[in-house]
Amino acid sequence: MGEEIQTDVLVVGAGPVGLALAGDLGWRGKRVMVVDEGDGSIYQPKMDLVGIRTMEFCRRWGIVGDVEAAPYVRSYPQDNVYLTALNGYELGRQPMPSMADDRPPPESPQKRERCPQNMFDPILRRFATSQPTVSLHYGQRLESFETDQRGVAAVVSDLDGGTRTIRASYLVGADGAHSAVRNALGIEMRGRGVLTFTTNAIFRCATFNQLHDKRPGYRYMFVGPNGIWATIVAINGDDLWRMSIIGSLERRALGEDELRDIAYRLVGREFRFEIISVLPWARAELVADDYGAEPVLICGDACHRTSPTGGLGMNTGIGDAVDLSWKLSARLDGWGGPELLESYTTERRPIAQRITQFSTGNLEIMQGARSGPQIFEDSEDGREARERVGKALSDGLQREWLSLNMHLGNRYLESPIIIYEDGEDREAAKAELVDAIDYRPSSRPGARAPHAWLRDGRSTLDLFGRDFTLLSFETGIDVSPLADAAATIGMPLSIVWLDEPDVLRLYRYPLVLVRPDGHVAWRSNEVPADPRSILEIVSGNGLAGAAQPSPSDGVDAHA
Repeated sequence: MGEEIQTDVLVVGAGPVGLALAGDLGWRGKRVMVVDEGDGSIYQPKMDLVGIRTMEFCRRWGIVGDVEAAPYVRSYPQDNVYLTALNGYELGRQPMPSMADDRPPPESPQKRERCPQNMFDPILRRFATSQPTVSLHYGQRLESFETDQRGVAAVVSDLDGGTRTIRASYLVGADGAHSAVRNALGIEMRGRGVLTFTTNAIFRCATFNQLHDKRPGYRYMFVGPNGIWATIVAINGDDLWRMSIIGSLERRALGEDELRDIAYRLVGREFRFEIISVLPWARAELVADDYGAEPVLICGDACHRTSPTGGLGMNTGIGDAVDLSWKLSARLDGWGGPELLESYTTERRPIAQRITQFSTGNLEIMQGARSGPQIFEDSEDGREARERVGKALSDGLQREWLSLNMHLGNRYLESPIIIYEDGEDREAAKAELVDAIDYRPSSRPGARAPHAWLRDGRSTLDLFGRDFTLLSFETGIDVSPLADAAATIGMPLSIVWLDEPDVLRLYRYPLVLVRPDGHVAWRSNEVPADPRSILEIVSGNGLAGAAQPSPSDGVDAHA
């Protein structure tokens, strides 16, 4: 059957999630092979927002400059505009700064970026392949795989019909919504299913914003009697645009002539443009029952399908990859226990449920902005209808445009490898996740360790990544028992002493243990009597669902 190749991890799928996973594993020194059926070309960018948490990971990987240098016009405004037609009535808009004018919020050293998939994938590809242990193979299809005590034996074919066997310790399916790996594992997806059958058309028109009298926007949202029914989005801030016909539960094939007529209707006049590509697709709300088990797992869209109304699909997939990467690396290095990979589904699946339901809610707000035919009338009834619908959209979609808590507020609340504090109201903590906008930085176990600027100009986030990191804010605490325990079990632990009162006020506790993915694993006022038991739990070798006593000094355990 041809040659047999050895690697640590075989990644199936070279989209943004597969490339991020491969790059992060390579950054950790692991051997990775990535195979993909395609040739790497992107004819329909499926995403264009690189969220703030993903940008924090890009900061870790040293590629922020590459994202900022992507060929999206950085001065182009990012307003979201609601209107009947570009040469019709404007109902309202959500002003948003251009990337050149935007600044990071106080809660992060980074800001979200507009970098569509046809620009972002090449950046991730360069990052992944710059790691000497990562190889990328296009035109390669996974045919089958078998598992045994050694890991996985996968059969891969090429375009010429040849096959080879890849022997890997782990296989990860980052192969999209119709994942062959997920299907082979027999994992079901559950949720509301298909929401609409949508059609996207990428077109070129260099003079598009000269065809109307509206101030330029990133996303034009077209309102009819039954709510928003189509959008036009600036793909590069210049001459490329994506027209999306939201559709319904009726599957329809829209031809080029029909798409042209729709474009004329949206603009309010005929104009010259070139259709580059057309993609019919199903908008859905689905989450996998589980994310696999050692040695075969799934990641990204293979785990969750979500409406793009929120910009969270790819960004959640990158979060999956970062969570999975350090756990695979720890298993390969021998210090990570079996509960590491068992925790992957437990931690990430609730995040998928959160973002898919949130994104569907945004779609429902768009479709629910109904008015009747009077919205087009030049009359007092028409003016009142437009004012009412515009306000409903402006108020309702604030949660989408300003959704900082959806990106930074994801907290793992049921993980077997996080040590929670006795007495915390976990149900109240879950309720906090419903809020999309109000992100409250916290060092609570399971939360993203918060950003703060250090005196030397670094962010606290710059301290995390390769190893576990113990932040110690008091020199009077002897942390050597924790260091010794880490050395005994082989767990890499960096100890960082911080004489930073402002940062301590944010972190609240003198000892905070942060995982390689930047989430808090444990915090305390003192070194535990049995430090090894703490580290065994967070490294996946201990007891699930552990809790420690409430802090003795009265510090609020919910802060």
